[in-house]
Amino acid sequence: MSGAVERRRPQTAQQFVLAELRSAITGGELRPGAPIRQDALAARLEVSRVPLREALKTLEAEGLVVHHVHRGYFVAELSLADLEEIYRIRALLETEAVVQAMTLAPDDLVATLEDIQHEVERAAGAGDVTAMAEANRRFHLTLIDACGMPRLVRLITTLWDATDAYRSLYYTDPGHRDQAVHEHHAVLSALREHDTDAAVRRLDDHRAHAVAALRAVLPPHED
Repeated sequence: MSGAVERRRPQTAQQFVLAELRSAITGGELRPGAPIRQDALAARLEVSRVPLREALKTLEAEGLVVHHVHRGYFVAELSLADLEEIYRIRALLETEAVVQAMTLAPDDLVATLEDIQHEVERAAGAGDVTAMAEANRRFHLTLIDACGMPRLVRLITTLWDATDAYRSLYYTDPGHRDQAVHEHHAVLSALREHDTDAAVRRLDDHRAHAVAALRAVLPPHED
């Protein structure tokens, strides 16, 4: 949350705190399992505890944080089983979204994705994990949003929120960053050729490679 106070604040203090906390979690600054020190955060962001508590309740409902009685709030952790379930649901929903997006085929979709891909590649080359995670998210959700189904987009976005912290861990490895760049190019190629089946396959491969790599950093399924 560096430079948080100097940024232009959203409409309310709660929205400001919510945006800062979500960015810190999804960008990897607050790692899975980390405690959230409310007094320190309130002082750092120059807000009272009230908007902070409200923001934490919102993040808890989204599954990004958990509350333990007598211990406070912590960044949510996923088991391998959790992650695999989320990615499986994503595969089902995103396939439908991509099929619909390619059916509608907005004229500027590929050009917009190419612009975002340039940002992905700049961040990857610079080793800027936070910037790459943010650009990668925009790349995928821009494609998803083109399906024209807001409820479906909201469901998929919630699933993305639940795993963004782990995605940042994935991008700390230069090899994973390079692989993601290569896989994005494959998706773009399929989109340019209007090959829906190829686009779906490329995205399936993209998700599968991420899950395979994250198996090394996630705890196994708990009985």
